[in-house]
Amino acid sequence: MPRTVLMPLLTLALLACSLAHAADRAVPDTEPLPGAPDRIALWPEGQVPGEAGQGTAPNVIERSPDPALPDRYIDNVSAPYLVVYRPTRPNGSALLVVPGGGYQRIVLDKEGTALVPAFVDEGGVTLFVLRYRLPAGRSDRQAALADAQRAMRVIRADAARWQIDPQRIGVMGFSAGGHVAARLSNGFDAPAYPHRDAIDALSARPDVALLIYPVIDMGTHAHSGSRERLLGPRPDAALQQQFSMQDQVRADAPPAFLVHAQDDNVVPVHNSLVYYQALLRAGVTTEMHLFPFGGHGFGVRIPAGLTVAQWSELALRWIPSRHTEPARHD
Repeated sequence: MPRTVLMPLLTLALLACSLAHAADRAVPDTEPLPGAPDRIALWPEGQVPGEAGQGTAPNVIERSPDPALPDRYIDNVSAPYLVVYRPTRPNGSALLVVPGGGYQRIVLDKEGTALVPAFVDEGGVTLFVLRYRLPAGRSDRQAALADAQRAMRVIRADAARWQIDPQRIGVMGFSAGGHVAARLSNGFDAPAYPHRDAIDALSARPDVALLIYPVIDMGTHAHSGSRERLLGPRPDAALQQQFSMQDQVRADAPPAFLVHAQDDNVVPVHNSLVYYQALLRAGVTTEMHLFPFGGHGFGVRIPAGLTVAQWSELALRWIPSRHTEPARHD
């Protein structure tokens, strides 16, 4: 190919590559600073179970070139915390939100800030979005569960401050965060970390559980990335079963609301199907919505015309109906 043709083509290729990665930039200043009123540390400074020292600064990366549609993620969290989104007129209910990211990262906007208009502004629900510890560099597979347990207890301990009912606090997990939420739903009283203070005497049981395109199975239908990061490259059958949530469902798990798209080619819809069946066998009140299209990771940013866009409205109708059931915090 003549040089006069090749050089412009190379320039265009380099420019396209540069633009593709231009949005992937560190944006740590977009997170509330420690001590800010909307940021809640889960443990006293330097006392995170299993972590040495004061902790490292997490990485916050922006992937979107459009300021109107941010798409940040965070990783390297060693001092887990919550970010609170409060409604002007709270209805007394709250959700601990556990975003996904394949146990590799934690998505902050698509499964975090983007929920605010529907759930907070319109629904009156107080959201507590969790920045939890990921498996990388840790031998403790229970770190994320420990963070979720502690988060539920911290929220419940300060319910009066947030104007919420301590018996109307649920969990909502997306993708791998759905796996964390399912682990919490069935392991809320598991000894995932040593007792720290009076907060740890409170129940960590969610009153409801919303699982959106969740990772459930660690066997045949597993999301391979989540399984490998959590369990290692060659987990044996016993370990896979221990972390396959359809095999861990208990009769006192909270009522569940499941959402999945049939064309999800990242986390197969089988994950929600087997969990739904396990919940039914255990006698747990369950509602499931399967949509033909939506793929994976849609959050609430859904193209017009897809019926999956109804899920947040359905969830907001479902939550209060389940809160009329007696709470069980034994």
